[in-house]
Amino acid sequence: MRALYPLKFEPIYKDKVWGGRRLKDLFARDFDPLPNCGESWELSGMKGNISRVSNGFLAGNELPELIEVYMGDLVGEKVFGTYGTEFPLLFKFLDTDADLSIQVHPDDSLARERHQGRGKTEMWYVIDAEPGAEMILGFRKDTSAEDYLHHLRNKSLKDILHVEKVKAGDVFFIPPGQVHAIGEGIILCEIQQSSDITYRIYDWDRPGDDGMPRKLHTEEAMKAIDFKARDNKVEYPKQDNAPVELVKSPYFTTRMIRFDKNIQQDYVFVDSFVVYVCLEGKCMLKYHGGSEEIRAGETILLPAEINNVQLTPDASCRLLETYVV
Repeated sequence: MRALYPLKFEPIYKDKVWGGRRLKDLFARDFDPLPNCGESWELSGMKGNISRVSNGFLAGNELPELIEVYMGDLVGEKVFGTYGTEFPLLFKFLDTDADLSIQVHPDDSLARERHQGRGKTEMWYVIDAEPGAEMILGFRKDTSAEDYLHHLRNKSLKDILHVEKVKAGDVFFIPPGQVHAIGEGIILCEIQQSSDITYRIYDWDRPGDDGMPRKLHTEEAMKAIDFKARDNKVEYPKQDNAPVELVKSPYFTTRMIRFDKNIQQDYVFVDSFVVYVCLEGKCMLKYHGGSEEIRAGETILLPAEINNVQLTPDASCRLLETYVV
């Protein structure tokens, strides 16, 4: 069997009622004939949205097929033992030209009970934000279900929610149960459990593409919502030429690597694949079998069997590094 190598994938573009067109300019993306690209799924094992390899001799192969053949060599023995051929994470870029709906996601237990699926733990890295851009992140203070329903019925829900002004470089961790909404004028990278279960709570009374109001999930959301106030913003040191941990959860660990000189990365301690999302600049990823360039806007999957790499920047580069522990 031929040796694995760092894998790139064909993006899966999705137009949304709130989607923008800025990924064309930011990352030179061609999503025509879609009217917009609200989401670009960069790496996905979700049924109906399976990523295909775009580089090397495995080009055209789908991600679950590769996991079935290469198993732990691709995703790590522990990951394969837990998830089998299911890829556990989903990587996206989002571009918002209008506010997203106020929504919430279930945890593993509720998702398994209702949908035979997985919950949705996620994180956001803000790549760009227009002046005044904001997000909704949970409640201003601990809230009762009765108070929540009162404001929902009176269309004053935003009055009891925490609104945060955002800027490029901000990081947020969103656990299941956290009510949230991404505002307009934001481009971000989202890293999450492999799940697309969303309960839409309020959608600003706007019509969908068919001219009708989009479906709300008021009853379904009630059991999922965490009514406690929580701080979702991740504070992290601005450090160059060394990984900086942003998020560590039971589902994934994500670190920032911002560098302007060669970086050696040793993954012997990680029984997992590693995913790099390039946010800025470009670099050369060198490994025992060759090298692969990564440019801004590209996502690359480093197989678990590749334990040592050198990252060589062209001037400066910024990556998000994610793996499962």
